[in-house]
Amino acid sequence: MKIKRYLIVLVSIIAFLSTIACLFGLFSDGGPGEYEFKSINNEIVKIYGYGLYKDNSISIAAQGIASDFVTLVMGVPLLILSLYLSLKESFKGKILLTGTLSYFLYTYMSYTFLWMYNKFFIIYVMLMSASLYAFILSISSFDIENIKLNFSEKLPVKFLGGYQIFIGVMIGMLWLGKIAPSIIGDKVPVGLEHYTTLVIQGMDLGIIVPTAILSGIFLIKRKAIGFLLSSVIIIKGITMLTSISAMIINQALHGVNMSMAEVILFPLFNLVSIICLVLLFKNTKTKVEKIRL
Repeated sequence: MKIKRYLIVLVSIIAFLSTIACLFGLFSDGGPGEYEFKSINNEIVKIYGYGLYKDNSISIAAQGIASDFVTLVMGVPLLILSLYLSLKESFKGKILLTGTLSYFLYTYMSYTFLWMYNKFFIIYVMLMSASLYAFILSISSFDIENIKLNFSEKLPVKFLGGYQIFIGVMIGMLWLGKIAPSIIGDKVPVGLEHYTTLVIQGMDLGIIVPTAILSGIFLIKRKAIGFLLSSVIIIKGITMLTSISAMIINQALHGVNMSMAEVILFPLFNLVSIICLVLLFKNTKTKVEKIRL
């Protein structure tokens, strides 16, 4: 019962603070307007100049606005719905909650470490912290040893596991392809702009890529941890890739140059992730066999 109470409190905090942060990100105005800035690497960067994201580049501001929109219209409702279902001892609700919390954790980690400092910094830190501990509580509530009992033997583990391995490898190659020239040629990485380092690429290469590959391997081998990690990765993938697809659209509207690989691959991955979720839920039982909440 205690974990339930903690989850209710943490999810309530996340839903409330993220709603406020998103509304300010979407509707705040003021500022000098767009202008050019010369970075420490002598790169001319176009700064957005408006609202909460006024000190960010047009590229990052466009991503932030798109992310705020997706979080507000999809992330927060999904978070509340999944909490409600999980409290009803729905296994699908539990994995949906865990995957959604991983989206909030990833999102507000990026806001905390990548976004230029603004008055919502402490809110981002609070959201990151609340999402982290809610995610830990949620994932630790599963009975790992018996988790396979909640999945049908017909679950297409090779397809789902293979897709996770594929997407992990593709994202790794995409980011390494962007980073390698800067290492080999001692050049400024593409997309660094006036920031200090490649935060998103670091998070993806250090956390998302190995998790996707390992969860795919474990699922194909029908290891218990593979079922849990794969459920989280697939749900997190849909929420995150939907946000990235919105970012791509908004960046295009602001005239930001993007590689064709990013424009094509991420929306495609999003579509396949939705198919994977349908297959996952189709072969998942509604009630939790053994619950530890």
